[in-house]
Amino acid sequence: MPKPIWPKTTRREFLAAGGCAITLPTNDVHALPDYVIEQSGLVPRIEALYALALYIYSLQPPPNPNPVDEKALAGEEIFRREGCPRCHTPPLYTSNKLTLAKGFDPPSDVRSTLDILRISVGTDPSLALMTRKGTGYYKVPSLKGVWYRGHYLHDGTVSSLEEMFDPDRLKETHVPGGWRPLGSQTYAIKGHEFGVHLEPAERAQLIAFLRTL
Repeated sequence: MPKPIWPKTTRREFLAAGGCAITLPTNDVHALPDYVIEQSGLVPRIEALYALALYIYSLQPPPNPNPVDEKALAGEEIFRREGCPRCHTPPLYTSNKLTLAKGFDPPSDVRSTLDILRISVGTDPSLALMTRKGTGYYKVPSLKGVWYRGHYLHDGTVSSLEEMFDPDRLKETHVPGGWRPLGSQTYAIKGHEFGVHLEPAERAQLIAFLRTL
């Protein structure tokens, strides 16, 4: 088996890119022994990565059954009025930027290549700050296809768009439709309060627009 073709990369950059979930015995990926490459199963050749990327790009979403009607158009105006495009920028409905987990203060030597919105939407920071894979950042997700995707937020606590914009989710008595801590019947889903305080009719219009994306 020929040795994989590696770009010039360090162990830290390799792991940060999601290349491998094992502990590497060296800081130089080029020096990895073949048995590590073969046993991990997570280190394909560059050609395979390229082929996988082409396949992913070829995937098409299901047809959207939600009409762009007057209700949805009114919701689009609300989307703009509330400043949502600052993070969820058309046409991809994401800025592809990083936001700060609540309580995270980036180091002074943070890489200039990171495109960071120095704000936090206030959601639970546990997965970003208290796990091995946590970086202190969350990436702004695209809203494209949000009508068929779920659960929502990084921890899957929200099960529907209606729940996302329901003010009740901010209360300690809320019963999440999605994930909740083990042994808990109720759980407040804090953060990302954009749209939560709209009047019910405007919330419905905003949801109707989001379902057309």
